[in-house]
Amino acid sequence: MKNLGFLGSCSTCTITVFICILMCSNVVVHAEGFHFDSRLLLPRSGSARTRPSAKRVLSVHDFGAKGDAHHNDTKAFQNAWKMACSFPARTRILIPAGYTYLIHPVELGGPCESKVTLMISGTIVAPEDPDVWDGLNPRKWLYFHGVNHLHVDGGGTINGMGQEWWARSCKRKKTNPCRHAPTALTFHKCKNLKVHNLMVVNSQQMHIAFTNCLRVTVSNLKVIAPAASPNTDGIHISASRGVEVKNSIVRTGDDCVSIVSNSSRVKIRNIVCGPGHGISIGSLGKSNSWAQVHDVLVDGAFISNTENGVRIKTWQGGSGYAANIKFQNVLMENVSYPIIIDQYYCDSTQPCANQTLAVKVDNISFAHIKGTSATEETIRFACSDSLPCEGLYLEDIQLVSYTGGIAKSFCWEAYGSSLGLLQPNSCLTCTDGFIKQKVPSGLAVDSL
Repeated sequence: MKNLGFLGSCSTCTITVFICILMCSNVVVHAEGFHFDSRLLLPRSGSARTRPSAKRVLSVHDFGAKGDAHHNDTKAFQNAWKMACSFPARTRILIPAGYTYLIHPVELGGPCESKVTLMISGTIVAPEDPDVWDGLNPRKWLYFHGVNHLHVDGGGTINGMGQEWWARSCKRKKTNPCRHAPTALTFHKCKNLKVHNLMVVNSQQMHIAFTNCLRVTVSNLKVIAPAASPNTDGIHISASRGVEVKNSIVRTGDDCVSIVSNSSRVKIRNIVCGPGHGISIGSLGKSNSWAQVHDVLVDGAFISNTENGVRIKTWQGGSGYAANIKFQNVLMENVSYPIIIDQYYCDSTQPCANQTLAVKVDNISFAHIKGTSATEETIRFACSDSLPCEGLYLEDIQLVSYTGGIAKSFCWEAYGSSLGLLQPNSCLTCTDGFIKQKVPSGLAVDSL
């Protein structure tokens, strides 16, 4: 946790004859039922503000948390959140380093009276037994909703303890029933959200999900799970706008980053990805649904030992569009299908029926992508017969076989143009004129 620091010189402020707050220490003073923290700052004299400009720090231990990895600390977390959320000035909830807190499924909701910072410096673990979720929503573990100006930070660890969930997955064993599993950390309908400096490991299913969120910045995360862990997407973005994810490491059993329906103005920068399934737009259009994803920039990634590189995947029968998407400055190592658009995606135990409806894929560019492929087919554009891919653009692509074979490209109903050195050669059907895609001006996250 960063050194908080204090403004001004050391002094004491007398509130009553019973209470004195030491401004430059970490002493907590108790008097006649009141609780004061030395980091609670008083408004300056003469201030016109009617609400206190104080900043309060609450430790979960003040609410009964044990931090011994065995005692259920959920109630302490809920009570700390309730107080912080109701305090009319910025409040910090501290989850101290050196402790491990067992937390059962919990919802922490807003709106809050002021900005809240959750400092996770210790370790939070989930119950190992999936039966703890009996009668509860199986998709949720740590669930934040309806909060404005939430900041999550601290350098600590969130451990989903997903091993038993994985063992029961139908992806792991076909005779197992297919069931939902929790996302470790979900933010739903949050605005002006910051999530920085955390490690999230071994989630039951997805690790971190942002759903229906607006203006989100994410940085310096480590998201880790075994390559064989099923459906453990690293960072999942759904129906959200103005999201930036940067300077993070994601190594899981599914997509490192997945961006799905009704998301826009998304920037992904400087990501280390692999193992896993790469960086994906989609899947989109499942069960004949309508979806849109647009104005997405992936700029700077190292992708290694993944099943895909940068990918757009849509189901037959869907509708909507994926448009204005740019992948650039990507280095790959031993990646299967480094560049792929798949409009025949079918993640099902049964074959998917051919359908004429499709999600429109338009104005997609791939630039400055280099490295090695685990498959001879390094570029694959499998587009819809009834709604072909248009406005595809390739520039400075250098992808060679990891094993020394001949790199190839495959195109079906794929139309566009190319520029510069291309290895393998482009298979795009040329369109009239030359269109060089630029990053859409609407991508600016801070403009929302």
